[in-house]
Amino acid sequence: MTEGTGISELDKKIVRLLQGEFPLVSEPYKVLAAEIGISEEELLARVTALREEKKIRKIGAVLRHREVGFTSNCLCVWDVPDECMDETAARMAEHPRVSHCYERNRATGWHYNLYTMIHGYSREECEAIAAELSTATGIADRRMLYTKKEWKKTAMRYFTEE
Repeated sequence: MTEGTGISELDKKIVRLLQGEFPLVSEPYKVLAAEIGISEEELLARVTALREEKKIRKIGAVLRHREVGFTSNCLCVWDVPDECMDETAARMAEHPRVSHCYERNRATGWHYNLYTMIHGYSREECEAIAAELSTATGIADRRMLYTKKEWKKTAMRYFTEE
């Protein structure tokens, strides 16, 4: 495989593997590598290469927030001046109760451009977290859109057609 182009069959296997359940053992990468018939060292070398080639960004856990007790969740949207976006988003993303933080384009009739997902044990706690974020960043204009029902809790899956 030429760097920067395409993706090898081995790398597709690795991506599929990393999208699944992560083994809760002392040497998880050794277990994962064995599943596709390679060494732990080869797996880690390929994961490192995929990151360096910018073919994968991260490996992360998905928190099933309701299962750990967070019963109040809201998408808090903010009106952030464009010139403050990077600093404001970085500050909000640091908060331990913010699981997602991303910029969106403004739309006609909707001037909000920064979206944060806040998790709490109550609406009052979510409101307090939003107030903390507002104080820390100086951004006051926000709307809080509370989760009514969760329809889907899965991540995007790649190379599943094979």
